Amino acid sequence: MPQNEYIEEHTKRYGRRYDYVQRKRKREARAHHKNSQFAQNLRGLKAKLHNKKRYSEKAEMKKTISMHDERTNKHQNDDVVPKGAIPAYLLDREGVSRAKVLSNTIKQKRKEKAGKWAVPLPKVRPIADDEMFKVLRTGKRKRKAWKRMVTKVTFVGDSFTRKPPKYERFIRPSGLRFKKAHVTHPELQATFYLEIIDVKKNPQSSLYTSLGVITKGTVIEVNVSELGL
Repeated sequence: MPQNEYIEEHTKRYGRRYDYVQRKRKREARAHHKNSQFAQNLRGLKAKLHNKKRYSEKAEMKKTISMHDERTNKHQNDDVVPKGAIPAYLLDREGVSRAKVLSNTIKQKRKEKAGKWAVPLPKVRPIADDEMFKVLRTGKRKRKAWKRMVTKVTFVGDSFTRKPPKYERFIRPSGLRFKKAHVTHPELQATFYLEIIDVKKNPQSSLYTSLGVITKGTVIEVNVSELGL
């Protein structure tokens, strides 16, 4: 063994610490936060070099992910003998068996699971950001204009905790927060006043869905346990 490999030699002789695996896992988990902090504090040429390096790493990672996703394995199978008569235009073709990759199967199962509760979204008039949000100017001279106040009805869950008002980007006024909704049952021809559980999908955009904005065509989840359905 070369002279400079004394650490490997020690590991071979005496083994590793009993908590080596756990410490290594935690160190790797913390590495992302450290890298993020490091990247945020870099300035000048060092920042440019670091960004270039990260850009190439991310591109490589995306390539690897795309290679594993949505792929169909096609491989020649000479043993496959098709039953019955084969048309003349298929005689030249060789037997090909298709095997779906595992990741694709899992994706399909997820889609099926989600599809059970899928609701067709109606085509609605797109709402402009000016109509949805009101710009709030802040700062001593009212020059900062990064805060927005939602002007539409919203649903905010009980577990929601506000950020400090100074750092809150999207403000949802208390007067426009709804907890219950009037829901009409198509078969019973009756309207019920039920608690809203969640905003599932707003057809305008994913931002409005995450903010819990309720506009025309929004799919909401309500609590029907009181009805016994």
